[in-house]
Amino acid sequence: MLGKKLVTAQKRGETRALCLGLGMVACSMMIYFFIGITIVPSYTRSVWTTETVCKVLKATIKEKVHCSQSEDSEDETVFHYPCLQVWVNLTASGQEVMLYQTEDTLERNPKCSYVPGNSENPKEVKARIETIASNFKRYQTFPCYYDPGGTQTNVILSRLYPPKGLLFAFLWPTLLFTGGCLIIVLVKISQYVSVLSAWQHKINI
Repeated sequence: MLGKKLVTAQKRGETRALCLGLGMVACSMMIYFFIGITIVPSYTRSVWTTETVCKVLKATIKEKVHCSQSEDSEDETVFHYPCLQVWVNLTASGQEVMLYQTEDTLERNPKCSYVPGNSENPKEVKARIETIASNFKRYQTFPCYYDPGGTQTNVILSRLYPPKGLLFAFLWPTLLFTGGCLIIVLVKISQYVSVLSAWQHKINI
C-alpha cells in the first residue's frame, strides 16, 4: 500500500515538473516572439552603427515647440517644450552635423536634439534641457554614432538597442528556455529509470 502511494506521489511530482518545464519553454518562446517583433526590427533599421568622437560646436535653446506629430494642430493643451539644438563636428568626416539623443528623437521631432516625454512637468523639462545644454558646453568631446553608409548625415548620442543590449534582451528567455528543457530532460530520465527499475524487478521475481 505504501509503495503504491509513493509511486502515485512520484508520478504527480513528475507531472508537475513536466508542466513547469513546458510552461517555461512556452514562456521563453513568447518572449522570443515579442523581442522578434519589437526590438529586433528597431535594431536592424538603425543605420547609426559606427562609433566615433563628436566635438560640440554650439548648443542653443530655440523657441518652444510642441509634441504633436501634426503641424496643423492648434490645441492649446498640447505639451510645449524648449527646443534644444546641438551641432557637432564629426571627427570621422569633419562635417558639421546635428546631434540627436537617440533614433527615436529624430523620428519624434527632427528639429530638436532632445525630446522629453509628453506627461512630464513643463518646469522640470525646462530645467532639464537647460542642464543638458550646459553639460554639452562643459563636456565638449564625447563618443557618438554615425551612419557609415551616408544615408543619414546626422549623428546620435546613444543607440536605443546597442549590440550588448540586444544580447542582454535574449539572455533571460534563453536561460528560461534552457531551464525548461533541462527540467523536461530530467523528468524523462527519471521516468526511464523508474520503468527500467520496475522491469528489472519483475525479471528478478
